Amino acid sequence: MTTLKDKKFTDFALCREMLDVPAIIAGFDFSITKAEAAVIKRVGRLFLTGEGSSRIFPAKSFIAELRRNGSVIDAATEGSLQAIEYKLGNSVVFGASNSGQTKELVILFVKLVEQNHPHFYGITANANTKIKLLAKKTFVLNCGKEQAVAATKSVIEQALVYRSMLDVLCNAKLDYQKNQAAAAKTAEQVLTQPIEEKLIDKLTAAPMIYFAGRNDGVAEELTLKTSEIVRRKSLYLEGTYLLHGVEEIMNPDEVVVLINPFESELETIKKNLVEKIGMTVIAIAPSDAKTSEYFPTIEYERCNGYETFHQLMAGWNLLARTGVALGIDLDKPKRARKIGNLCE
Repeated sequence: MTTLKDKKFTDFALCREMLDVPAIIAGFDFSITKAEAAVIKRVGRLFLTGEGSSRIFPAKSFIAELRRNGSVIDAATEGSLQAIEYKLGNSVVFGASNSGQTKELVILFVKLVEQNHPHFYGITANANTKIKLLAKKTFVLNCGKEQAVAATKSVIEQALVYRSMLDVLCNAKLDYQKNQAAAAKTAEQVLTQPIEEKLIDKLTAAPMIYFAGRNDGVAEELTLKTSEIVRRKSLYLEGTYLLHGVEEIMNPDEVVVLINPFESELETIKKNLVEKIGMTVIAIAPSDAKTSEYFPTIEYERCNGYETFHQLMAGWNLLARTGVALGIDLDKPKRARKIGNLCE
């Protein structure tokens, strides 16, 4: 069976950038945000913003980790234009922009400059940009510029920047740095593991792909990636939403991808979606979960602190294979664009 390292995939910058991720994880410096984490801890409020992929997974997975680890920090996230409507003077603000020029974030940062906001920071993959000029301090990623329109490796490094603050904000020694090498190894395995062709066939034929999972950025980000990579309609179903009414409009030729589903819901999902409707349900879940007893499952080994990263990468693997099977140019959507990319 093929892997993403085969030429038919590595011909695309998107797949090459996905395969850069294990090295990015292995080489990340978790000490870079100590000073900023101390500021957040003192202020007690944090607001994370950006647009699209620069916000969905980095911000939402970070907030979920704060809560899972018992942090008392009041953390929230919204898009940059909505954030303009908020009074952010009593919050530390982080804004992520792969290009460093995203207009919505620039507008917000200009407002914060005008307000003489004391604590707002940028994260970008490019030096000497508008964001860097405006922010009090900007973290420039080491992943380099992405050639594909769909962001991948920058999303992971943005998320790592946020994760580097967790030890301070949770008053605990967590496992991110300790598990760094193991997480990189698992990332390689997840990205290159084979996937049954019959599952790819189901996805290529599906007019709609649903992603169901926690509000931690993974399922939502894969919904966006489906639009960019597979060019299919997709919908994010938060939590157990897929069992609370949306079944009425689902059809047998559609596919649901479950991200680490709640064990208590597996039987109900199988009964309602597979048996009653005839849908295809695919899961992404840890290898020691019971998910594979109910649905075909793309598995990963648990690595404490990095599960959501590996879930996201498993989804990338699935989508990249589907896009290639459909004969799509993964790097150049017809309408979607990235600032600084030739596709703009």
